[in-house]
Amino acid sequence: MSSKVLTCRQAWFAELLSEFHCSITYCHGHLATLLDSLSGWDNVYPERGEDLISKNPMNLQKLIKKDEVKPSRFFAVKVECLSNLIESFQKKLWKDSQYRNILQELGKGRSVQDYSLDSSIQLLFFKDWVVVPNDPTIQLRILQKRHDSHLAGLPCQEKTLELVKRDFYRSRMTQFIKYYVSSCQKCSRNKNIHRKKLGLLKPLPILNGPWFCLSMNLITQFPLSNSFDSILVIVDRISQMAVLQIMVSITSMDLAHLFIKNIFSKHSLPSSIFSDKVSVFVSSFWTNICQQLTISRDLSPADHPETDVKTERANQILQQ
Repeated sequence: MSSKVLTCRQAWFAELLSEFHCSITYCHGHLATLLDSLSGWDNVYPERGEDLISKNPMNLQKLIKKDEVKPSRFFAVKVECLSNLIESFQKKLWKDSQYRNILQELGKGRSVQDYSLDSSIQLLFFKDWVVVPNDPTIQLRILQKRHDSHLAGLPCQEKTLELVKRDFYRSRMTQFIKYYVSSCQKCSRNKNIHRKKLGLLKPLPILNGPWFCLSMNLITQFPLSNSFDSILVIVDRISQMAVLQIMVSITSMDLAHLFIKNIFSKHSLPSSIFSDKVSVFVSSFWTNICQQLTISRDLSPADHPETDVKTERANQILQQ
């Protein structure tokens, strides 16, 4: 903080620290002691119950006495913190079609696997977790306590999911939590992005003439028509001419024969071929042929079909 001009974040911390009488000193790296192997792991303690409290991993010797080590005492504290949500849980659970039948069965005294009903507070439990009804307002309030609060400290997606799963259960909860954390404005402002920067878009090279660069795609699992169920699509990138070849299930050797018959015999040898990562295009036989003929193979990833736009467009016209 010796700089005369502070950034916005440094000024915010300077204003916050000015309320406290403390001195910040620098500690050399060789003086900073590291945690031992056991203290560094967070899974050496039991997850819940009386075993967790008896281990006392949070170093609460001054607050907890031996005769007070009971899970019910600690669970009562949790219920008290969420007392304003209990009434909402009771109303929304009966309106949730996913758990209405389970509540009716438990209300009649019948047993449902892994589910139990606490008659004193009218909460539905899945094993040891409180079942959260399908209500966005309740889910947001829980996430605000486990992510936005000062005690939670704006954890990442995995940590927030871990904090919520300590006490609550809801099917398809992971996707909702990841969406909530990824859209958190405080996290986006104050946290750095720890992933590698995306590379620049590189356009395809300018071609010398027609049939020098091709794109290939294989469409399979068609309904049988005259014993054929697949179509091989080959498109020239300059002339936009498409060659369609119907076939049965194809192998790499069949692909080589079709390529020589329909492309090499009529349009000479291409310099590069674009294709996706189908097993036929990445087989060792087809790879060796391309290497011997000095043909460059460019494979597009499965989650980015827009890399080979011309063939994908030809596929759309063909399927129409």
